[in-house]
Amino acid sequence: MAMDRDDLLDRISDHVLAHGLIGLSLRPVAAAVGTSDRMLIYHFTSRDALVSAVVARTSERAVAQVEALPGAASVRSGVNRLWAAYQTQPLSRCLDVYCQAAATGLIGREPYLSDARASNAAWAAALRDYFMRCGASPRRVGRIVTLVDSALYGFHLDLTTDRPTELARGVDDLALAAQAIAG
Repeated sequence: MAMDRDDLLDRISDHVLAHGLIGLSLRPVAAAVGTSDRMLIYHFTSRDALVSAVVARTSERAVAQVEALPGAASVRSGVNRLWAAYQTQPLSRCLDVYCQAAATGLIGREPYLSDARASNAAWAAALRDYFMRCGASPRRVGRIVTLVDSALYGFHLDLTTDRPTELARGVDDLALAAQAIAG
């Protein structure tokens, strides 16, 4: 049974979410999703274009997770709720894929740069909408998004995650700062 490009991209994205992006090569991923490396080239033209499409698709999935979050009673509780969502699947793995792409230098050069900018814009828009559902004013929400997005990515990558109580305290300190900005 032939797969169209979208079905193939979903299967490859699922594979990457389960196994990571680093070291991705065409033959093994093709075998894992039930196709050939030639079909991957046919649909995506190159490994770079495939990886870029996977990063974009996993970013779309992450955005959908944020868009589905209900608003919280305050910006502070919204930051803590967002952090809890970061700890669950599939959002955690989607964030990992983006971080792996950034860590390997892919995000800063083409063909990834344009897709990364588009993904970042969609991510920021989802966070703006989410924090407005949590009571942030349109006038201040941009500052909140900048602070919270950068900090939560840092917490997500933090090597001290084996101390969840300390990490949760740091996230709540961030949440207090975001609430102060919200007014």
